[in-house]
Amino acid sequence: MTAADGLKPALRARVLAHREDLLALSRRIHAHPETAFAEHRAATWCADFLRGHGFSVTAPAYGLDTAFCATAGSGPVTVAIACEYDALPDLGHACGHNLIAAAGLGAALALAPHADELGLTVRVLGTPAEERGAGKALLLEAGAFDGVDAAMMVHPCPFEVAEFRSFALGTLSVTYTGRAAHPSLDPHEGRNAADALTVAQVALGLLRQQLPPQWKVHGVTTGAGTAPNVIPDRATAEYEIRASAAEDLRELRERVEACFRAGALATGCEVELTRPEPDYLDFRTDARLIALWQENARALGRPEPERREAFACTDMGNVSHVVPSIHPVLDITGGACGPHEAEFADAAVSPRGEQALLDGAIGMAWTAADFAGA
Repeated sequence: MTAADGLKPALRARVLAHREDLLALSRRIHAHPETAFAEHRAATWCADFLRGHGFSVTAPAYGLDTAFCATAGSGPVTVAIACEYDALPDLGHACGHNLIAAAGLGAALALAPHADELGLTVRVLGTPAEERGAGKALLLEAGAFDGVDAAMMVHPCPFEVAEFRSFALGTLSVTYTGRAAHPSLDPHEGRNAADALTVAQVALGLLRQQLPPQWKVHGVTTGAGTAPNVIPDRATAEYEIRASAAEDLRELRERVEACFRAGALATGCEVELTRPEPDYLDFRTDARLIALWQENARALGRPEPERREAFACTDMGNVSHVVPSIHPVLDITGGACGPHEAEFADAAVSPRGEQALLDGAIGMAWTAADFAGA
């Protein structure tokens, strides 16, 4: 029996001893949803929780107002536990980030008293803006994951998956600038920005026939004129592109941007293409870490994991390109509904969801302990 095995009952007991506190915090975050970079209450509640349990806390951290860093222990192996807590506009916590935050706190709380014995430094990172803004990419650039040997988090889902896969995701803001004119009196003086966007959308529609099935292009028009008796001199759109890997995303972006430039060329308009946030990279599960997780998940009685191809995007993917990482997803609905659906917000405070919170906390604590002793 390893030192980690001998401590697992104590780690589990510590999570369960704080069960009501963890569930209360999860419910509190759920009841007060805050969107990307505005998670002031959630970040403060999480940081205060850890500070109250003896962690050394820096908040705000790494140049982000709603990020924090909390540490316990001084061992040679550093494990980072990521806590997400941002909500979706209009849908609240329909992605269950309240469960993610509380599970991360629970794992850290369990490990803290035993960190030095295990040879661990536990680093808890409050990571804002996962839904929009790629907060972890910004934290990575700012050094939040420097010196980290392993990173982990869990995520609620409608099924159980250990070896999580995600798409690489890029965003694109499009602005066409033309020339306004009267559509009857002097239409020849105009340069129609809405037409430029239409040309680009037709080009994108034709492009899709030549794209691999796992490459996705989707977006919305956010502006294309305000009156029918004025040729629009401005049109705007927001687009997302997805590919199976970061390398493919670069090629897809080039092809998509060419379609938008074609719209400008065809209509005599100007086009500005900007990236409103860093790219989300594909998630790459660490084989050693996930083997430890799966063994612990079985010991907790979690369902046997399914194997699924990429179905979502996460900025934890950016971390996984630099640090050995895991991102198992835990079933809280049995397939009845999924993230970004209104019903999933209810599941995020259901008994099944809260059991996943506790299992996730214990499973991460056990996995971190195993990793340190391996």
